[in-house]
Amino acid sequence: MNGSTFSTANSLRNLGRIGLIALAAVALSACGQKGRPKADLAASRVTTIGVNSYLWRASLDTLSFMPLMQSDSNGGVITTDWYANPNNPNERMKVSVVILDQDLRADALRVSASRQVMQNGVWADAPVQAATVQKLEDIILTRARDLRRQASGVN
Repeated sequence: MNGSTFSTANSLRNLGRIGLIALAAVALSACGQKGRPKADLAASRVTTIGVNSYLWRASLDTLSFMPLMQSDSNGGVITTDWYANPNNPNERMKVSVVILDQDLRADALRVSASRQVMQNGVWADAPVQAATVQKLEDIILTRARDLRRQASGVN
């Protein structure tokens, strides 16, 4: 093999490498060009606080008729003070809501309630019906889903 043939073979090899690199660059540049499809709903994990903001807002909205004793948005805890319905002043309720996650999920919400009734001028603990707590959870979750739909513009 003389010098000129060696030089031509080397040039062809380099040209082939350059072509392969260019082809790879063009193929890779096409990646990511397609936009992601838009979701019909707002993201279920929306938070600038420590917990899911839809659950947080829905919990505050649901309990807005009761006086708040504590609300910690980073820890996801809302505790009301005792509330007596003016139509039934011999009974009062206290509610605690704990939001456990940043996702809008039913198992990210825990509601507990305490109830007292007036007996002989003294407040005495009384059982809370499980349906009461379940109903509160359902109201909060429904409100959170409504807030999510409103945020996305879907009704």
